[in-house]
Amino acid sequence: MVRYKRAWAGLVLGLMLGFPPETFADTGLRIQVVGSTTVLPVASRSAQRFMQSSKARILVNAGGSGVGIHSVAQGHADIGMASREISPNEKIRFEKSDLRTHSVGLDGVACMVSSEVYQAGVRQLTRREIAGIYMGKIRNWKEVGGPDREIVVIDKERHRGTRHVFMQYIFGNALQRTPGTLLVTGSNNEEQAKIAQSDSAIGMLSFAWMNEQVKAVSLQDQGKEFLPTWEAVQQGQYPIVRKLNFITAGEPKRDIKAFIDFVKGPDGQKIVKESGYIPIGGKD
Repeated sequence: MVRYKRAWAGLVLGLMLGFPPETFADTGLRIQVVGSTTVLPVASRSAQRFMQSSKARILVNAGGSGVGIHSVAQGHADIGMASREISPNEKIRFEKSDLRTHSVGLDGVACMVSSEVYQAGVRQLTRREIAGIYMGKIRNWKEVGGPDREIVVIDKERHRGTRHVFMQYIFGNALQRTPGTLLVTGSNNEEQAKIAQSDSAIGMLSFAWMNEQVKAVSLQDQGKEFLPTWEAVQQGQYPIVRKLNFITAGEPKRDIKAFIDFVKGPDGQKIVKESGYIPIGGKD
């Protein structure tokens, strides 16, 4: 039985910016941005700032990295947000769409646990232990030095970029099935809330989503310990790192290019940092 703490108010991000469609007729281009909830804060805040000096109106919606990539490839969006690279299968499937990647930031992905588990002594896990938990071979925290409590294993939807990066590191397979999973979540704020509400959960989240209720454990692999800190990411000393990307079909033009250039420029990179990620200085 999962035991929950008192209700916790998670971070709720606005999924849409701009005005109703009927107001766009005389104000310029309407730009549709959709995809990763990891990239969402950067895109939303940047869009709000960009629209202050542009006639373009930008609508930003979540849905996950896979949704972002597919929406751009199929012509349903102008920019796809993705917290992972375009997969080989997507490159083949959408070859005619000429997908282009524009990196706007850098992020680290951590193995997260409920604060009660962390305080009870689970401060680090090996890659093999994490794999065992997700495969259902390790079911109680006492098996890895924690409290005598059933592990609440939280996974993400299969098209989510955070899942791809995490599973690739743990299993060597971004699409690994996890029979030990008890709960599947979508957005980062949804998973953050579920981990925080439980006293025995494990999950995967961007560094930007750590807080007092959701703690990141260090990783042990091949005799080395990898600390979940931004300094470790910046210095290349943490193994689960990914670029935050905008995806377009072909080279962007006009206002779409101007918006991407803004995010990659000095003002946009400040927003990347304010959103909890590492700026890349406009480098792809």
